[in-house]
Amino acid sequence: MADKKKPLYKEFTKGLIKENPVLRLVLGTCPTLAVTTSVESAIGMGLSASFVLICSNIVISALRKLIPDKVRIPCYIVVIASFTTIVQMLVKAFLPEIDKQLGVYLPLIVVNCIIFGRAEAYAGKNRVIASAVDGVGMGVGFTIALFLMGTIREFFGSGAFYGHKIFPESIPAMTVFILAPGGFFVFGLLMACANKLAEKKGVPKAELKGCSACPMAQSCKIALIDRESCDENKAKEAAAE
Repeated sequence: MADKKKPLYKEFTKGLIKENPVLRLVLGTCPTLAVTTSVESAIGMGLSASFVLICSNIVISALRKLIPDKVRIPCYIVVIASFTTIVQMLVKAFLPEIDKQLGVYLPLIVVNCIIFGRAEAYAGKNRVIASAVDGVGMGVGFTIALFLMGTIREFFGSGAFYGHKIFPESIPAMTVFILAPGGFFVFGLLMACANKLAEKKGVPKAELKGCSACPMAQSCKIALIDRESCDENKAKEAAAE
């Protein structure tokens, strides 16, 4: 088990750079690109997702021996959806401005592939303490990546930081940075920096491998095979009739 092989501090630090969920594992790119137009929304999304990640890791790890393998994915969804609902209600009640900025991406935390990935690849196989530390490390890494993207995009795109104007009115802001092309540019720039840091430590570069890189790939493959088999059986029955 991973919590026996590695000290807990390594389970935490791996999520910062070596296995950063955004810049190294290339997961959760949709909310990363969508909400990082400002530092405030980036931090709000990072902390919200981190809360769900940590809590779901703990619960899934604690119940890992009780959850039947065939229904583990639905069980994971129920756990993650429960904590996402809690976060959404808290943000709506106490941080309405953040709720408006995050919009639909706040409830969509329930399908965030970072959270599903850690549940499937780690929490479902390791003990509670190690899973909690893993969740904290990955959550901090996710938040740092969003904060860096939000800082760069808001600074150059709006001439501000955390809503406070920095550039004088005479200097026009480069609005492309708060648009989709600017988001992809900053994302690629930060990925290149993360790869460079990882390369110095002898870690392979991050690569886009499609679905094969996702910890849920095997489950999706099984579901696809089952669906194709079901469709074939229905076609045979229809032809026989």
